[in-house]
Amino acid sequence: MAEHSQPNQPKRVLSGMRPTGKLHLGHYHGALKNWRSLQDGYECFYFVADWHALTTDYGDTEIFANHVVDMVIDWLATGIDPGKASIFLQSAVPEHAELHLLLSMTTPLSWLERVPSYKEQQTRLEGKSLDTYGFLGYPLLQAADILIYAAEFVPVGGDQAAHVELTREVARRFNHLHRAPVLAEPAALHTQVAKLPGLDGQKMSKSYNNAIALREAPESVAKKIRTMPTDPARVRRTDPGDPAKCPVWQFHQVYSDANTRDWVREGCVSAGIGCVDCKKPVIEAVLAELAPIRETARHYENNPDEVRDIIRQGSEKARQAASATMDRVRDAMGLSRW
Repeated sequence: MAEHSQPNQPKRVLSGMRPTGKLHLGHYHGALKNWRSLQDGYECFYFVADWHALTTDYGDTEIFANHVVDMVIDWLATGIDPGKASIFLQSAVPEHAELHLLLSMTTPLSWLERVPSYKEQQTRLEGKSLDTYGFLGYPLLQAADILIYAAEFVPVGGDQAAHVELTREVARRFNHLHRAPVLAEPAALHTQVAKLPGLDGQKMSKSYNNAIALREAPESVAKKIRTMPTDPARVRRTDPGDPAKCPVWQFHQVYSDANTRDWVREGCVSAGIGCVDCKKPVIEAVLAELAPIRETARHYENNPDEVRDIIRQGSEKARQAASATMDRVRDAMGLSRW
């Protein structure tokens, strides 16, 4: 039978990130703040998706060891608590690969080809050779990641909802074929997150060179914000502007209170304040937010073996949960009868 939370047990949540190294403010506002709040009310499993990274960066394997530790340091520094959430490495739990293999026997190829991000990624990463099964099958590996923990909720943005729906379809098909509710269907957990753009108004990304790292030096952060582009109509200090056309305004929507936003809006459209004045509250707010993160990260930077121990312990706990699911899967498929 599929494993579900008992009435007195917290519901289970699963989420993960590819190991890209040190993280930036976009990761913090888009995911980590949400993860931190979820760990107080749910049984959370947060994993480093190193196998997923290989689906597009399969020729660059040496970067992952350092990137894993760097990324987990940022998780810990932003408040992800290994006492509340299991932090683990995908490749340290081989049951993910086994379930992926078994699910691939019954998942129609057309289901994978219709996932929206499949064609989008091919277009965006057209310089890479992505005609591999690993790339085509990564949504199924993602489904295995979720199903193997009987996760009831998966926190997602709108662009990831299709992956959760595919996971539900895969679970239903498996249960139907084997005439038993072995795999639990997850639900997408849509939570309110602040959308923080990059310094140029695009999506914040290291590859776009428009990001502020969580552990970036204060003087570098201040310089980046001071030199952010603004409304192109404001050529001179006396030219009125439109906050809607200014990337700095999007930062104010995340960091500033209503009074400050009113001051910015009125000062911009009337040319009562200059762009330098407008950026000062943002600089102060971002620096205040990053200061405790940098301080906490310093401890883990100086003690990387402690980070590795946290990952190992989390991986052991994750493997226990994954093994329980695989026992039920093997039994339903007749693979445990020898």
